[in-house]
Amino acid sequence: MCGFCGFSGNEIKSSVIYDMMAKIVHRGPDSDGTYIDNDIAIGFRRLSIIGLEGGEQPIFNEDKSLVLVFNGEIYNYRDLQSELKNRGHIFSTQTDGECLLHLYEEYSSNMLSQLRGMFAFAIYDINKKTLFAARDFFGIKPLYYGTSGDTFFFGSEIKSFTAHPNFTPQLNVEALAQYLTFQYSVLPETFFKGIFKLPPGHYLTYKNGDFETHRYFQPKFSLKEMTLEKAVDELDDILGDSIKAHMVSDVEVGTFLSGGVDSSIVAARFKGQRCFTVGFDYENYSEIAYAKELADQIGLEHHPKTITTEEYWDVLPKVQYHMDEPLADPSATALYFVSQEASKHVKVALSGEGADEFFGGYNIYMEPLDLRILTALPMSVRKILGKIASIIPFNIKGKNFLIRGSKTIEERFIGNAFIFNKKEREQILKNDTAKNPQELTAPIYREVASEGLSGDDITKMQHLDIQMWMVGDILLKADKMSMAHSLEVRVPFLDKEVFRVASQIPTNLRVNRNGTKYTFRRAALRHLPKISAGRRKLGFPVPIRLWLRDEKYYNIVKEYFVNPTAEQYFNVSALVKLLDDHKAKKRDNSRKIWTVFMFLLWHKQYFVL
Repeated sequence: MCGFCGFSGNEIKSSVIYDMMAKIVHRGPDSDGTYIDNDIAIGFRRLSIIGLEGGEQPIFNEDKSLVLVFNGEIYNYRDLQSELKNRGHIFSTQTDGECLLHLYEEYSSNMLSQLRGMFAFAIYDINKKTLFAARDFFGIKPLYYGTSGDTFFFGSEIKSFTAHPNFTPQLNVEALAQYLTFQYSVLPETFFKGIFKLPPGHYLTYKNGDFETHRYFQPKFSLKEMTLEKAVDELDDILGDSIKAHMVSDVEVGTFLSGGVDSSIVAARFKGQRCFTVGFDYENYSEIAYAKELADQIGLEHHPKTITTEEYWDVLPKVQYHMDEPLADPSATALYFVSQEASKHVKVALSGEGADEFFGGYNIYMEPLDLRILTALPMSVRKILGKIASIIPFNIKGKNFLIRGSKTIEERFIGNAFIFNKKEREQILKNDTAKNPQELTAPIYREVASEGLSGDDITKMQHLDIQMWMVGDILLKADKMSMAHSLEVRVPFLDKEVFRVASQIPTNLRVNRNGTKYTFRRAALRHLPKISAGRRKLGFPVPIRLWLRDEKYYNIVKEYFVNPTAEQYFNVSALVKLLDDHKAKKRDNSRKIWTVFMFLLWHKQYFVL
């Protein structure tokens, strides 16, 4: 795992690329390297995992016409290397990254379909003065690009751009509005005007100041009729294959372990020695005991870490700095601590991200089943029932059920987090001219309809989460929190061969009245005790609801809510009311408060000198 950065513009100064590299030294503390000419400067920081000797980057092809920087791992590199050698390519290293250079020589952009792994990389053609950059299938590794003034930037983290004298940070206010709804940065353009995220499954070409992006992969569900036994057999086989592939390393590999089934199945099958768990010093907010019980049963060396409240709050500014863009997911900080603990012992850790999105693990995916009694009615009837329920001035049992049942899945589901709706946003923001959130999700829902799955609400929800929530929240925090501690996190569920199998499992074998992630849990039973395979999802529970009613932390947040930055963007009185109502237990506003608070903390790291 590594990090890279680069720029192209009218004036190239070697000192600038070193300043940019210094901003991402946490991604690669083992070594560095550069390529600089009159047209481009490229910098690289290395965390050595495969090919420990001679694996420095940038890497050149045989005639030194191409230069590569690469972040990630290619798990089928040995097969690719053998094929390329047979075609006459000469390798100068034993690294997986060098395969990318020779594949590009052989196949150009068509190379991408042959890869199995997680990656973000850039290849510069020195003679043609063109840049080719790509991001992996599901967005495991980040890649940013864009312009500021006459300078074109690209790299693993936005913070490296801030070291360039031509980079002028300017807040993207539309990103703020949508963040308040989704809890993560959801737009292609980041919180920094002019800087974009290359989407998963896309590549970028740049030449003479112009750049274009192209899609090379799109995750699609292609459901097939199959028995439960066949589904479990196929899934069990491919999970074992993927976990084995993700163990390829020249250094020790550990694994994260919570009390849930995702990390438990990885821990049971990864053939390593160490596992790492975190929890909080609050009752019902720790899975350490569950993890220890399983670790003892399967013979793993367990490394637990109990996070104190003070520790958690102390690192919040650092967490938001490492994120590059604000993220309001409280579990990000838990990932920070488990990565910190793991980094004391290993350079690589496996983690269970992606299983919920691929196999239907979130509890919200049960909602279409719960609403069937309503959704079986004509839409006209549902709308009338919903309108009647919405005008009832007080909460009664069934009110929300009728309101949700009166909406289509496209109207009511924008992903796993829905913090502020458009009306609520307008009440706290001084200027909200951004689109309704449903306008952002609509194109993805249309993709599902074009695949002939328009009648399957559960598959629609998964499809949306794979392309939005998983990328913008789940994978963002996994990469940034692990790399903050120079730790490579690998995610064996997010493998294109695993998705091929997952995408074929019938909906009723993914989510049914017996529970979520049904086939996945049946496969897990072959390797885990029944209690571990069936344990409900908690997902790093964090006691923010309790903290925000404590005088100490209430005052910390209130100080941010009335500071000049808050005055610039928000209606301060509305923010304080959210906080006061929560403290007085009038309602649980914790997620809303946290979302605003994380933005203000992040803003201080990048815009307040």
